[in-house]
Amino acid sequence: MEPSPRNPPAQLRKRKSVLYRPETPATGDLARWSAGLPGEKAGLALLTIAVRLLNCSLVQTSFVPDEYWQSLEVAHRMVFNYGFLTWEWAEGLRSHLYPLLFASVYKGLHLLQEDNVQLLIWLPRIVQALLAAVADVKLYSLVKQLDNTEAAKWVYFCQLSSWFTWYCCTRTLTNTMETVLTTLALSYYPMEGTKMGSSLHYLTLAALAFIIRPTAAILWVPLLLWHFWKEHRKRHLLLLGYIPVGLGTLGTSLVIDRVFFGKWVVVHLNFVKFNVLQNLATFYGSHPWHWYLTQGLPAVLGPHLPFFIHGCFQAPRRYHLFLVVVLWTVAVYSMLGHKEFRFIYPVLPLCMVFCGHSLNYLQRGRKVAVCFLLVSNALLALYTGLVHQRGTLDVMGHLRGLCQSSPSQKPASVLMLMPCHSTPYYSHIHCPLQLRFLQCPPDLTGRTDYQDEADLFYSSPLDWLQEEFVANTSLLPSHIVFFSVLEQGISPFLVSHGYEKDATFFHTHLPEGRIGSHVYVYQRNQKQR
Repeated sequence: MEPSPRNPPAQLRKRKSVLYRPETPATGDLARWSAGLPGEKAGLALLTIAVRLLNCSLVQTSFVPDEYWQSLEVAHRMVFNYGFLTWEWAEGLRSHLYPLLFASVYKGLHLLQEDNVQLLIWLPRIVQALLAAVADVKLYSLVKQLDNTEAAKWVYFCQLSSWFTWYCCTRTLTNTMETVLTTLALSYYPMEGTKMGSSLHYLTLAALAFIIRPTAAILWVPLLLWHFWKEHRKRHLLLLGYIPVGLGTLGTSLVIDRVFFGKWVVVHLNFVKFNVLQNLATFYGSHPWHWYLTQGLPAVLGPHLPFFIHGCFQAPRRYHLFLVVVLWTVAVYSMLGHKEFRFIYPVLPLCMVFCGHSLNYLQRGRKVAVCFLLVSNALLALYTGLVHQRGTLDVMGHLRGLCQSSPSQKPASVLMLMPCHSTPYYSHIHCPLQLRFLQCPPDLTGRTDYQDEADLFYSSPLDWLQEEFVANTSLLPSHIVFFSVLEQGISPFLVSHGYEKDATFFHTHLPEGRIGSHVYVYQRNQKQR
């Protein structure tokens, strides 16, 4: 009997060749059928890059001071030799490795004589967006390798639709880079169901995450222990994996910090000493032990929360390790007094794996769930990215105009009467304008009655201003920047010294404490300067 498409030769039947599959793939299996087509990976990469670049352009608000003060401000000083370094750099608590990435961008712009302020602001964020896109694709590839294209598709959807990922992934935060490196490392991690290859890739990426932010060790402890327990060649893994990668990355970090600190500094020991042994991070606020469970994780997950809980029960057993990592990380951070949403950002991609499996499991109501996630996350992402806490960035654009004062005018000077580090600094002005802000370094001597400059000011704003400038009015700044809640309290000082409102910028619909709804800029009358 002659072979036919319905009756192929036995050797071809064993290969299960698609050449003899007469049926057209069903709609539900379309993604799986097309996964092997040429250009699928390139198309996914281009789509992800486009989404993250759009993401970058639609995040125009501030989140926390560290996105400027622990990266861009340091990089600006490294390249242009002026700026301000916070107390952490004086105490050697931070590694220069992360700022060095942006310093390289700044140096390239400087050599090309294209170091205009807009490029200094946006290029680092574009770099971070591209790195986030690579991490998104790697997360998709990991789930595809562990399960199938259909599951990977839903995990990818959840990752791109997450409002908190949208809010954070293009910001120049060490937490963002920690998340990127962790996700990349997981794509090479020897999970059950993945190819067992060299461990150097994931170990190097995990070590870099630790160098940039020592708290990455919290997430990686259970993963490293699990790998060591499962590995048959334990001595090989230890001697040719853990030890050389650890020593190599730590040595590189030591050399880089030696160059920029001018002395040998082990920043990771200083970091642990400050944040864990002395627990001085609580100077910037503390929360109850359950905060991550009752507020932190639910807020970070947002509308994905019910799908995460459902996915924890539906995901295959091989993903239990990821769940252990999430619970372990949240538990460890819960034991520390100072808590922030961004600290648990690195476990969010792991949570999206469970959310994706929830959607993959759903049959009825999937379209409703997808629409719900898209709409709710989009509203949160657009509001937090375009509206909430934007005044402290908008005001820097106004202050940049002071750099072009005419030679006949007295050089402008700015006093920022705001909670310390509320705004970026020279990285968003890029001119040696005289700037001053209220400082708030913690007390490293252990005094119980310690008050920083910001606390002293806010305890009695009017008295502080009178004491600071009454003896020498020539020290009065040409411009004063502050939140609207302060206006009534210092208005007598402003009126008596000839200050008039120059500009107003909306900041937030949710003013709280020292943070007002608007940012005001007051300018001193030219005749009184």
